[in-house]
Amino acid sequence: MGLAVQKGGVMFAALMCALTAGSVQAQNATQTTPGEFVIENPTLINLGFEWHIEGDSNRNASVTVSYRRVGERNWHEGMPLLRLNGERTYQENIWDMVAPNMFAGSILDLEPGTAYEARFELTDPDGVSGQGNTFTHTATVSTRAEPMPAEGGKVYHVYPATYTGPREEPSFSGLMCAYNYRCGAGDTAPGGRPRVKPGDVILMHAGLYQYFYEFYANNTRYNATTTFEGTYYLTADGTAEKPIVIKAAGDGEVIIDGRGAFNLINVKAADYNYFEGITFRNTDIAIWAGTQFIAGSKGLTVKNSRFENVGIGIWTNWSGSSDFTILDNTFIGRNDPDHVIGWVGAFWQQFGGVDGQTFPPVMSSYTAVRLYGPGHVVAYNHIQDFHDGIDVETYGNPDGSHAIEGPQYPTREFWDRRPVAIDFYNNYLSNFHDNAIEIDGSLHNVRVMRNMLVNSASHPMSNQPTGGGPIYWIRNIVYHAPGGATRMTGGAPGVLYYNNSIFTESVNGSSANMHWRNNVILGQNYVPAILTVTTNTGYSSSDYNGFRPNPGAEYSFHWNAPDGAMTRIDGVTETATRHAYRTLEEYAAATGNDTHSVLVDYSDFMNVTQLDAQDLDTVQQVHDWREQDFRLRRGSTPIDKGIAIPNVTDGYNGRAPDLGAIEYGDDLPVYGPRPSRY
Repeated sequence: MGLAVQKGGVMFAALMCALTAGSVQAQNATQTTPGEFVIENPTLINLGFEWHIEGDSNRNASVTVSYRRVGERNWHEGMPLLRLNGERTYQENIWDMVAPNMFAGSILDLEPGTAYEARFELTDPDGVSGQGNTFTHTATVSTRAEPMPAEGGKVYHVYPATYTGPREEPSFSGLMCAYNYRCGAGDTAPGGRPRVKPGDVILMHAGLYQYFYEFYANNTRYNATTTFEGTYYLTADGTAEKPIVIKAAGDGEVIIDGRGAFNLINVKAADYNYFEGITFRNTDIAIWAGTQFIAGSKGLTVKNSRFENVGIGIWTNWSGSSDFTILDNTFIGRNDPDHVIGWVGAFWQQFGGVDGQTFPPVMSSYTAVRLYGPGHVVAYNHIQDFHDGIDVETYGNPDGSHAIEGPQYPTREFWDRRPVAIDFYNNYLSNFHDNAIEIDGSLHNVRVMRNMLVNSASHPMSNQPTGGGPIYWIRNIVYHAPGGATRMTGGAPGVLYYNNSIFTESVNGSSANMHWRNNVILGQNYVPAILTVTTNTGYSSSDYNGFRPNPGAEYSFHWNAPDGAMTRIDGVTETATRHAYRTLEEYAAATGNDTHSVLVDYSDFMNVTQLDAQDLDTVQQVHDWREQDFRLRRGSTPIDKGIAIPNVTDGYNGRAPDLGAIEYGDDLPVYGPRPSRY
């Protein structure tokens, strides 16, 4: 099996090189000169890298990757790095950025808190400056350990203000009285200063914590948050090794009720604060961790908690925010839980509102988790009934560049504020006006893996737009997306779709340097064509996929690209040559894409109900994914029809990897919280 995986990985690297470089002879070929090698913020299970270069104008250089634990003898093959150079992201007065001359990519699914050696072999047939044809760089880097409470800190016990029973000491009434040396009320509320130090633990005992912030009272029984606001301002800094911990004591449910306060917990001035086992409810913004261009926090951790009746669960759009860890939480929004409702477009206007709601629907809840900056992890969460589920902030041009000044890339001093090395995996997301996961605004090494995305009115896989890439969409399942699965705007370069199961059409309006492998795409009758790609680069590619076209469609495939395999269009306003194809065979023969792809059907799966986006009686139903079985049937067409992709298909069960998110014979991944961990 190991040999098969290795051979398959080499085949995949060769295929990617052939499809991205093209078959024409390069003109003005140049050698490659290695430049700065960048190790991005490590996350719990993934590592991201960038290798900036000069030269290689014919794009025929490549970088292969191998890795091993420190102390291990054998090397493991990783995915080759993605070649970037000049792909432009453009939205008028918002984005105007070009990707540098570089390679970028990730090593996936490692062990948390573990040191690895990573080896990168840069090869150019035209020569690597001063190194022959090959130059090797090796780096040692550790994944991030999951944040945990530290040993040895002080422990403070907190009880609700109305609690009258026995206490563990030292004890305090209300969170702020433990967090600060003094807890005030009324005008004196801002007078306290943090008592807690790195490594300290506040244990919140069972009960309801709520205050009448609208009262002017000097009695902390009624008002121990900020008067009129009702916000808990937490301003003490922990460290990565010694966070400041606010945790349920384990003697019953802990509820912090905002009673309608706009913002409940504010940590914009607090680094490395840690929350676990707490219910946050009745507020517009539950945890506010940063504001664009102003201030924000680093290293926030939220685990095994519940957010209900909130407008936003956790939010920062400050570029300096980094290394958040959001694990095993439940987020329940305020939007209609019983109907899928789109927020824009003629498709949804035809419904005219539901149960008295107007169109577009009122956005009672915006986003469950909305982040910016590097190194964030959002995993194993349950999210439902929001406008969007998990988002990278649509920030515009990153700090250190300016869209008004023409296409550029952030200057070096701002690289620590780029939205890179971000992970969204094993989440369950349901019922959104717009997107389940939106990585709009991201740059490099965003990993979206093994998520269940259901009941999303408009494009659960949104890239509107990205900058550079790679953006990895790996082994996600999309079901009931009556507005289509994918959104691509502004150029959206470097988006990679590997081994996804998508039960609706994929329309990609504006992309560059994008690649599809090992996916299954089955129509929901949103539009006639099953796959539509508009790309600004002649080296975008698609192969080893399974398609179920909509019966009766005049054209099932559209591939709109520049003529010439080596052509690159830097200006996204230029028009690609447009082509439409009736059948898979016609499309493959004309474009050279999907020559190894096959036709599949709903009968290839254990039990997946085919939905119709044009059925007005059923399109707004909210489906429970557990009523479906997305595994492949024995002997079904997608089995053994894929190509081996290192770090994605390792350990496949047959002659070759299967198409889709679930390898035949494998168990389903965990989607949502893992309660047994706590």
